Amino acid sequence: MATNRSRRLRKKLCVDEFQELGFELNLNFKDDLTDEVIDAFLEQFLRDAMTANSLGYVGGDDYGLVCLGKRGSVNEAQRASVEAWLKGRNELTDFSASPLMDVWYPDSPINQA
Repeated sequence: MATNRSRRLRKKLCVDEFQELGFELNLNFKDDLTDEVIDAFLEQFLRDAMTANSLGYVGGDDYGLVCLGKRGSVNEAQRASVEAWLKGRNELTDFSASPLMDVWYPDSPINQA
């Protein structure tokens, strides 16, 4: 693909200065939880950790991608806020959050701008 792209095309492709960052999230629930408890946890997670931080979550109940709820990038403070919220939950045995990554092109390096 051509590397000399117009600003409009770079924005449309979400590359260069329009790169959008997010992170992957893996949740490991305790084995003895009922479906109702997991559903309640997920509702609280979406309300208190995602919506409260202007974030969006795409995925299932145990794995997903966290990105900004509108066009743009997640920042480290938002990522840390989600981690802090998850650390306070007793429904999980553990969880992992990846470093920030390009949500459109995961194999691409992060722009240092």
